[in-house]
Amino acid sequence: MKSIIRCASLAPQGLDKINWVIGHMPVLNSLNAEFSKTRPLAGINMVVTVHLEAKTAYLCMVLKNAGANVIVTGSNPLSTQDDVAAALAGLGVGVFAWHNTTPEEYDQFLNHALDSKPNIIIDDGGDLVSLLHGSRADLAAHVMGGSEETTTGVLRLRALAEQGRLKFPMISVNDADCKHLFDNRYGTGQSVWDGIMRTTNLSIAGKTVVVAGYGWCGKGVAMRARGLGAHVVVTEINPIKAAEALFDGYQVMPMFKAAESGDIFVTVTGCNDVIRAEHFEKMKQGAIMANAGHFDVEINKVELLAMSTSTRFVRKNIEEFVLKDGRKVNLLAEGRLVNLAAGDGHPTEIMDLSFAMQALAALHILNNHSSMSNNVHNLPHELDLQVAHLKLAAMGVGIDTLTSCQTDYLHQA
Repeated sequence: MKSIIRCASLAPQGLDKINWVIGHMPVLNSLNAEFSKTRPLAGINMVVTVHLEAKTAYLCMVLKNAGANVIVTGSNPLSTQDDVAAALAGLGVGVFAWHNTTPEEYDQFLNHALDSKPNIIIDDGGDLVSLLHGSRADLAAHVMGGSEETTTGVLRLRALAEQGRLKFPMISVNDADCKHLFDNRYGTGQSVWDGIMRTTNLSIAGKTVVVAGYGWCGKGVAMRARGLGAHVVVTEINPIKAAEALFDGYQVMPMFKAAESGDIFVTVTGCNDVIRAEHFEKMKQGAIMANAGHFDVEINKVELLAMSTSTRFVRKNIEEFVLKDGRKVNLLAEGRLVNLAAGDGHPTEIMDLSFAMQALAALHILNNHSSMSNNVHNLPHELDLQVAHLKLAAMGVGIDTLTSCQTDYLHQA
């Protein structure tokens, strides 16, 4: 299947990026060495929908080396890096992606990928699964199952499962310990601020940062903001998470109140309209808004535009909105994932864990799909432990093991 990419001549630059991350992903390297010999995915058609940058490109290469026919497409219009897409296409992976796709192009690329009649899918946000339950439902019979990377995607999967409509088993890699404890917290925590700081070139220290949502991603964003010297306010709808944020030392209040004091706002909830007209009305001059949730719906751009007399891009990835009373507020990366649309995504060492989980999830689907119900499943805990052991070994870290006496003690009635 012929790739559709922006510019093939960018491949050498993309290959340099891929080779750099390969040197920092020891767990995936270990799996790649094993899979290249055993080729457990031989003959399997795989469609992978991801934020197409160097780390995800290496995951696709590992799957290809395992024998799969891999087709990859982007999961966000702004997160595809054209040089990486070109390099991946040159390495024999089918690629349907380029940076800054229109909504029509984005949909076309997903459909082109599905034309390969996938047996196993890796989704990021749920758009692929949505098509397989909508306009491309005729292809669902070919699908053994798949995995989902994000909180947003898992929510969509569970909604399908609760309605009894999910057509094949899906694994929530997002709920694996080696995913959410590291990727969501440390990965999002670092990459969000990397994206914000390289885009704005402003100090975080001394500013009031409002973090909307205190799940694992929100915990990471708040933790890193405090480490950078910010005063952190958390907004939440869940009283338990709100209490946790309070006990972690953050100020907790509704967004309506937080809107008055925030210098920088980061939404990371997976829900829509988290920041909307009633909040824009209260924001102070120069407020900066960024989103780290999967879709660009957390900051209501329609209402923001309706309240504005003019807009302009004052810097790459910074759109200034002049409100009717003269105040100016700023939106980063069109309200899309700021860590990918305005950065390089999570640190390489963190994604080493997450993508190892994705590769193992694909094998689990292959070997167990016939006995799995059409539901959302957790990745077996022993695979979590396997990835953690591989990571520790690569870092030169040893841990204790239970003695037989300790094992007996822990299992006594």
